[in-house]
Amino acid sequence: MKLIIAVVPDQDAEPVLQALLARDLRVTRTSSSGGFLRRGNVTLWVGVEEERLEEALGAIRTAVSRGERDPGERRAMVFVLNVVRFEQL
Repeated sequence: MKLIIAVVPDQDAEPVLQALLARDLRVTRTSSSGGFLRRGNVTLWVGVEEERLEEALGAIRTAVSRGERDPGERRAMVFVLNVVRFEQL
């Protein structure tokens, strides 16, 4: 299992959430600010089986690539971590 942590600008949060949910991926959303993108951000936490990792990353990539941006502007910071153990209690 993998954990995707995606930090996206506020304006991209809803399209990314919808893209992930449309693929039946579970997402947790937390508000964040500053840091990487230096604006109001949303941090999305997505637990995904390894065989669906590229599907999830593709959904994020597609959702944030829509819309106008300044040249060189970062659209998202995405981290992928290995999950050693996962439990639902």
